[in-house]
Amino acid sequence: MSESKIIKVGITQGDINGVGYEVILKTLSDPRIVELCTPVVYGSAKVAAYHRKALDMEPVNFNIVTQAESVVDGQNNLVNCIDEEVKVEIGYPSEQAGQAAYMALDRATADLRAGLIDVLLTAPINKHTIQSDNFAFAGHTEYLDDRLGGGGKSLMILLTDNLRVALVTGHIPVSEVSHVLSQDLILEKIEVFRASLCRDFGIEKPRIAVLSLNPHAGENGLLGSEEQTIIMPAIEAAKQKGWLCFGPYAADGFFGTEHYRHFDGVLAMYHDQGLAPFKAIAMDEGVNFTAGLPFVRTSPDHGTAYDIAGKGKASEASFRKALYTAIDIYRNRLFDDEIHASPLRRQYVDRSGDKEVLDLTGEGDE
Repeated sequence: MSESKIIKVGITQGDINGVGYEVILKTLSDPRIVELCTPVVYGSAKVAAYHRKALDMEPVNFNIVTQAESVVDGQNNLVNCIDEEVKVEIGYPSEQAGQAAYMALDRATADLRAGLIDVLLTAPINKHTIQSDNFAFAGHTEYLDDRLGGGGKSLMILLTDNLRVALVTGHIPVSEVSHVLSQDLILEKIEVFRASLCRDFGIEKPRIAVLSLNPHAGENGLLGSEEQTIIMPAIEAAKQKGWLCFGPYAADGFFGTEHYRHFDGVLAMYHDQGLAPFKAIAMDEGVNFTAGLPFVRTSPDHGTAYDIAGKGKASEASFRKALYTAIDIYRNRLFDDEIHASPLRRQYVDRSGDKEVLDLTGEGDE
């Protein structure tokens, strides 16, 4: 794998009334970032300057351009992609802020598909104000699956150094979870999770723990039957494929005893079952990664945080970690592609059966 490639990290501004620009500016104020990658922020130079002044920060220099083809390596870049003047109301949701977030996301996604940037790092959006005729999705994950060719098989993974939590169901009401769950869906998510752990994180034989849906794993049907009728059959089907899959585990004891440390990944049945304990463990440096896409996308594991926006209190640790993670995963994919590009030729046993020889003719290649 070539180590000389400079990775272009596309960064969307997110909701302009939240903490997006604060964590972006704090991260990019470190001069070492441009030695690691080429940051390309999608947003508004005026809005960025407004936030810098409101935060009383030292200036962060940007190469301001109108298209990604003009970005310069070794510098922070900002693609001006907001077509109209927008009113910044720090700490308050607004339709204008939602539209500005969408415009930046749409432009960055198009440039990612076109190969003008290598990875995507998204600042937090307001899932309500961003809704429009152009954005009718529950969140970033669903939008990117639609725009980037995930084929409906994207998977939300929250990760930190010693914990990776994926979700079978994402942004849906809790009342709908049991109706949505199926053996096929769980098996599909296990498959995507396993493939990501192998390719994106370099784990050859990942061990995956699957959580139960009901308290105490259903108590043999006393507290619910989904474990017996849906989850356990999915786990058995995964084992039949040779995958290292275990469970179902009751979520409370699983996290309370730190049993997750024995696994490479944890598959939760619904959003808060996985994310509540994850954020309790790793809120400061947690990263949201969308697996199952042909492109790399990460984000910090927090939201717009209107309550502290503009006050200089937002920590950039999660955002910075998301940037590092996007770069690491991109490099892991390059390495994985490289080692699988020219596999060893197939070996076979000759007709005499007394020795193994190497097929040098290529006739056995598929």
